[in-house]
Amino acid sequence: MDVAIHIPRAAAEIIGKLKRHGFEAYVVGGCVRDALLGREPGDWDITTPAKPEQVKAIFGRTVDTGIKHGTVTILRGRTGYEVTTYRIDGEYEDGRHPKTVEFTPDLEEDLKRRDFTMNAMAYNDDRGLVDIFGGQKDMEARLIRCVGRAEDRFSEDALRILRALRFAAQLDFEIEEETEAAARRMAPNLVHVSKERIQTELTKLLLSENPDQIRRVFDCGAARYVSDTFAKLDPERIAMGRGLPAKKSLRWAALLRQLEPAEAKQVLRELKLDNDTIAGVGTLVERWRLPAGRTQAELRRTMSRMTPELFDDLLRLKEGIMEYDRIPESREDLARIQADAAQIRARGDCISLKMLAVTGGDLIAAGMKPGRQVGELLARLLELVLEHPEKNTKETLMDAVSALADRCKA
Repeated sequence: MDVAIHIPRAAAEIIGKLKRHGFEAYVVGGCVRDALLGREPGDWDITTPAKPEQVKAIFGRTVDTGIKHGTVTILRGRTGYEVTTYRIDGEYEDGRHPKTVEFTPDLEEDLKRRDFTMNAMAYNDDRGLVDIFGGQKDMEARLIRCVGRAEDRFSEDALRILRALRFAAQLDFEIEEETEAAARRMAPNLVHVSKERIQTELTKLLLSENPDQIRRVFDCGAARYVSDTFAKLDPERIAMGRGLPAKKSLRWAALLRQLEPAEAKQVLRELKLDNDTIAGVGTLVERWRLPAGRTQAELRRTMSRMTPELFDDLLRLKEGIMEYDRIPESREDLARIQADAAQIRARGDCISLKMLAVTGGDLIAAGMKPGRQVGELLARLLELVLEHPEKNTKETLMDAVSALADRCKA
């Protein structure tokens, strides 16, 4: 069957220029897969028999992004197009990287080294679709299948095990039987994969339309190689559904909510996530079981413990998991809390120290010595206005300072 793929102008120009210098070239891999699936490719990678130094000579301004493995990047505006020489990977010495790379003039040899049949297709306008390993047929059957012998592909690079799980969740595909069996057998090789790379695949899976499929990490025996704390999760209790917004901190919190907050943060630290995500997930895991606020005063206290964005995420988390877990609120309660929070924000009620009508400088100007007592007084003033927002005026709070100061001393 004839297949036509619309190649973006810049990528087509790169292919055309290589052709004019005597080299064939194709878009290859994920961009071909996504185009055939009707998805918008994130990147357009190009493969060619031209060696890196030849590509650099033809295009002049390039970036050596993976020169050892035959990849240079050609910039067109703000977009980079990776151009990689056809290659044959040598022996994989660490379960992740080939010890040697041999360039080849044969496109089939290059496609043979790739992970899954759906990622081992190439295309250009002259030859059309090059699909030697049945990738298009597997996509039509909604199957993820390794190129060649699955155990070989996973022994070369164990990260491919998690990539298979991630693609299954993203595309709503099944994993072909032998590919899945080989993933189970080769899961121990994940010990060679960096935590950052593992985290990237798990996060992409969680942000897919099928986040519950992260259970497959446990099914194939890979959980212990994510981290010992991660492996403590009960896969039977993993449930978050598709309705939860696809936001990193929300999906990770929904996954880790069965752990204690310290354990949840430990998992994310082991996986090298950023500090903001770790802190946010820790707060969400700590707070989802607690009432957000039965009164507006209680609600202001909850809101004061986190950023506005994180508070909104807390309500989204509660709403997204309430059909799977017992939370302190009903849907009607959550609707009332959202309305109350909107009122609190619209009125400008004080819910943080920076919204307080007095500052540490005001207290020092009134005669207090700089130090811990200033911070303690400000915290007590905040507690006062969280309960009574109408008292958040400089005059009222300064009148209360002497009494609060005496209590701090006591």
